[in-house]
Amino acid sequence: MASVLTSEPSLVYSRRVVEARVHKYHWPAVQLNIWMLIMLISACTIIGVFASFIDIQHTLLLPIPWYFPYYITVASLAVFFILLLLYLIYQRRLLPSIVMIGGFILFVLWLTGLIVISVQLWGPDGSVSSECNLQVFGASPMPKGQTLETLAWLEQRSICQSWQAVFAFGLVGGVFLLWIMVIAYQVFADDAV
Repeated sequence: MASVLTSEPSLVYSRRVVEARVHKYHWPAVQLNIWMLIMLISACTIIGVFASFIDIQHTLLLPIPWYFPYYITVASLAVFFILLLLYLIYQRRLLPSIVMIGGFILFVLWLTGLIVISVQLWGPDGSVSSECNLQVFGASPMPKGQTLETLAWLEQRSICQSWQAVFAFGLVGGVFLLWIMVIAYQVFADDAV
Protein backbone atom coordinates (compact mmCIF):
# COMPACT_ATOMS: atom_id res chain seq x y z
CA MET A 1 0.00 0.00 0.00
CA ALA A 2 1.20 3.39 -0.82
CA SER A 3 1.14 6.10 1.71
CA VAL A 4 -0.80 9.19 0.83
CA LEU A 5 0.58 12.56 1.70
CA THR A 6 -1.86 15.33 2.22
CA SER A 7 -1.27 18.95 2.58
CA GLU A 8 -3.93 19.26 5.29
CA PRO A 9 -2.62 19.49 8.82
CA SER A 10 -3.30 16.45 10.98
CA LEU A 11 -5.55 16.71 13.99
CA VAL A 12 -3.99 16.27 17.38
CA TYR A 13 -6.20 15.05 20.15
CA SER A 14 -5.32 15.81 23.71
CA ARG A 15 -6.61 13.96 26.74
CA ARG A 16 -8.28 15.82 29.48
CA VAL A 17 -7.94 14.49 32.99
CA VAL A 18 -11.26 14.37 34.76
CA GLU A 19 -11.16 14.29 38.51
CA ALA A 20 -13.36 11.70 40.13
CA ARG A 21 -14.92 13.51 43.02
CA VAL A 22 -15.82 11.18 45.85
CA HIS A 23 -18.51 12.50 48.12
CA LYS A 24 -17.67 12.01 51.79
CA TYR A 25 -20.17 12.01 54.60
CA HIS A 26 -19.29 13.00 58.14
CA TRP A 27 -20.45 10.31 60.57
CA PRO A 28 -20.51 10.86 64.34
CA ALA A 29 -17.70 8.49 65.32
CA VAL A 30 -18.60 8.00 68.99
CA GLN A 31 -22.28 7.28 68.28
CA LEU A 32 -21.39 4.87 65.47
CA ASN A 33 -18.88 3.01 67.65
CA ILE A 34 -21.33 2.75 70.56
CA TRP A 35 -24.02 1.52 68.16
CA MET A 36 -21.71 -1.18 66.74
CA LEU A 37 -20.62 -2.31 70.21
CA ILE A 38 -24.16 -2.59 71.59
CA MET A 39 -25.45 -4.34 68.45
CA LEU A 40 -22.56 -6.81 68.54
CA ILE A 41 -23.29 -7.57 72.19
CA SER A 42 -27.02 -7.99 71.47
CA ALA A 43 -26.52 -10.17 68.40
CA CYS A 44 -23.85 -12.37 69.99
CA THR A 45 -25.94 -12.85 73.14
CA ILE A 46 -28.92 -13.99 71.07
CA ILE A 47 -26.72 -16.31 68.99
CA GLY A 48 -25.15 -17.82 72.10
CA VAL A 49 -28.37 -18.31 74.07
CA PHE A 50 -30.32 -19.85 71.21
CA ALA A 51 -27.38 -22.05 70.20
CA SER A 52 -27.35 -23.31 73.78
CA PHE A 53 -31.12 -23.87 73.65
CA ILE A 54 -30.78 -25.83 70.40
CA ASP A 55 -28.12 -28.00 72.06
CA ILE A 56 -30.41 -28.59 75.05
CA GLN A 57 -33.36 -29.46 72.77
CA HIS A 58 -31.14 -31.82 70.78
CA THR A 59 -29.82 -33.50 73.94
CA LEU A 60 -33.35 -33.98 75.30
CA LEU A 61 -34.50 -35.32 71.88
CA LEU A 62 -37.11 -32.56 71.61
CA PRO A 63 -38.06 -30.77 68.40
CA ILE A 64 -36.35 -27.45 67.78
CA PRO A 65 -38.79 -24.53 67.46
CA TRP A 66 -38.45 -22.55 64.22
CA TYR A 67 -37.70 -19.29 65.99
CA PHE A 68 -34.41 -20.56 67.48
CA PRO A 69 -32.61 -20.89 64.11
CA TYR A 70 -34.55 -17.87 62.79
CA TYR A 71 -33.24 -15.50 65.44
CA ILE A 72 -29.74 -17.02 65.18
CA THR A 73 -29.83 -16.25 61.44
CA VAL A 74 -31.09 -12.68 62.00
CA ALA A 75 -28.44 -12.03 64.66
CA SER A 76 -25.78 -13.46 62.33
CA LEU A 77 -26.99 -11.09 59.59
CA ALA A 78 -26.62 -8.24 62.08
CA VAL A 79 -23.02 -9.26 62.78
CA PHE A 80 -22.37 -9.48 59.03
CA PHE A 81 -23.94 -6.03 58.55
CA ILE A 82 -21.66 -4.57 61.23
CA LEU A 83 -18.62 -6.16 59.57
CA LEU A 84 -19.76 -4.70 56.23
CA LEU A 85 -20.07 -1.27 57.86
CA LEU A 86 -16.57 -1.59 59.30
CA TYR A 87 -15.22 -2.48 55.85
CA LEU A 88 -17.01 0.48 54.27
CA ILE A 89 -15.73 2.80 57.00
CA TYR A 90 -12.21 1.55 56.37
CA GLN A 91 -12.65 2.21 52.63
CA ARG A 92 -14.25 5.61 53.40
CA ARG A 93 -17.32 4.60 51.40
CA LEU A 94 -20.01 4.42 54.08
CA LEU A 95 -23.17 5.90 52.57
CA PRO A 96 -26.27 6.82 54.58
CA SER A 97 -28.51 5.01 52.09
CA ILE A 98 -26.71 1.70 52.70
CA VAL A 99 -27.09 2.14 56.44
CA MET A 100 -30.76 3.13 56.20
CA ILE A 101 -31.75 0.26 53.89
CA GLY A 102 -29.72 -2.34 55.79
CA GLY A 103 -30.94 -1.02 59.15
CA PHE A 104 -34.56 -1.12 57.99
CA ILE A 105 -34.31 -4.69 56.68
CA LEU A 106 -32.63 -5.83 59.89
CA PHE A 107 -35.19 -3.92 61.98
CA VAL A 108 -38.11 -5.75 60.33
CA LEU A 109 -36.43 -9.15 60.75
CA TRP A 110 -35.35 -8.32 64.31
CA LEU A 111 -38.82 -7.08 65.27
CA THR A 112 -40.38 -10.30 63.95
CA GLY A 113 -38.08 -12.33 66.19
CA LEU A 114 -38.78 -10.03 69.14
CA ILE A 115 -42.55 -10.45 68.72
CA VAL A 116 -42.21 -14.25 68.63
CA ILE A 117 -39.99 -14.20 71.73
CA SER A 118 -42.52 -11.95 73.50
CA VAL A 119 -45.36 -14.33 72.71
CA GLN A 120 -43.34 -17.32 73.94
CA LEU A 121 -42.20 -15.47 77.05
CA TRP A 122 -45.54 -13.95 78.07
CA GLY A 123 -48.07 -15.76 75.88
CA PRO A 124 -51.52 -16.83 76.98
CA ASP A 125 -51.12 -20.50 77.96
CA GLY A 126 -48.01 -22.25 79.22
CA SER A 127 -45.71 -19.31 78.64
CA VAL A 128 -42.08 -19.46 79.67
CA SER A 129 -42.57 -16.69 82.21
CA SER A 130 -45.53 -18.37 83.92
CA GLU A 131 -43.69 -21.70 84.08
CA CYS A 132 -40.58 -19.98 85.46
CA ASN A 133 -42.61 -18.10 88.07
CA LEU A 134 -44.43 -21.26 89.09
CA GLN A 135 -41.63 -23.84 89.10
CA VAL A 136 -38.41 -21.87 89.55
CA PHE A 137 -38.78 -18.45 91.10
CA GLY A 138 -41.78 -19.48 93.17
CA ALA A 139 -40.19 -22.70 94.41
CA SER A 140 -40.78 -22.97 98.12
CA PRO A 141 -38.49 -23.95 99.76
CA MET A 142 -35.64 -23.34 97.33
CA PRO A 143 -33.41 -26.37 97.05
CA LYS A 144 -30.12 -26.15 98.91
CA GLY A 145 -27.08 -28.33 99.20
CA GLN A 146 -25.18 -30.55 96.80
CA THR A 147 -28.03 -32.58 95.37
CA LEU A 148 -29.33 -33.34 91.89
CA GLU A 149 -32.50 -31.45 92.77
CA THR A 150 -30.48 -28.29 93.49
CA LEU A 151 -28.50 -28.72 90.28
CA ALA A 152 -31.72 -29.16 88.26
CA TRP A 153 -33.22 -26.06 89.90
CA LEU A 154 -30.10 -24.01 89.10
CA GLU A 155 -30.26 -25.15 85.45
CA GLN A 156 -33.94 -24.24 85.24
CA ARG A 157 -33.20 -20.82 86.72
CA SER A 158 -30.40 -20.33 84.21
CA ILE A 159 -32.75 -21.17 81.32
CA CYS A 160 -35.39 -18.75 82.64
CA GLN A 161 -32.83 -15.97 83.00
CA SER A 162 -31.53 -16.71 79.49
CA TRP A 163 -35.04 -16.17 78.09
CA GLN A 164 -35.22 -12.86 79.93
CA ALA A 165 -31.78 -11.88 78.59
CA VAL A 166 -32.80 -12.70 75.01
CA PHE A 167 -35.88 -10.51 75.32
CA ALA A 168 -33.90 -7.66 76.90
CA PHE A 169 -31.14 -7.74 74.27
CA GLY A 170 -33.72 -8.16 71.51
CA LEU A 171 -35.51 -5.04 72.72
CA VAL A 172 -32.26 -3.08 72.99
CA GLY A 173 -31.23 -4.27 69.51
CA GLY A 174 -34.56 -3.15 68.04
CA VAL A 175 -34.24 0.31 69.57
CA PHE A 176 -30.65 0.60 68.36
CA LEU A 177 -31.64 -0.42 64.82
CA LEU A 178 -34.14 2.45 64.83
CA TRP A 179 -31.43 4.72 66.18
CA ILE A 180 -28.96 3.89 63.39
CA MET A 181 -31.60 4.78 60.80
CA VAL A 182 -32.07 8.15 62.52
CA ILE A 183 -28.31 8.71 62.61
CA ALA A 184 -28.02 7.86 58.91
CA TYR A 185 -30.81 10.28 58.06
CA GLN A 186 -29.13 13.02 60.12
CA VAL A 187 -25.82 12.43 58.33
CA PHE A 188 -27.60 12.69 54.98
CA ALA A 189 -29.57 15.80 56.00
CA ASP A 190 -26.53 17.55 57.51
CA ASP A 191 -24.59 16.98 54.31
CA ALA A 192 -27.36 18.43 52.13
CA VAL A 193 -27.15 21.79 53.93
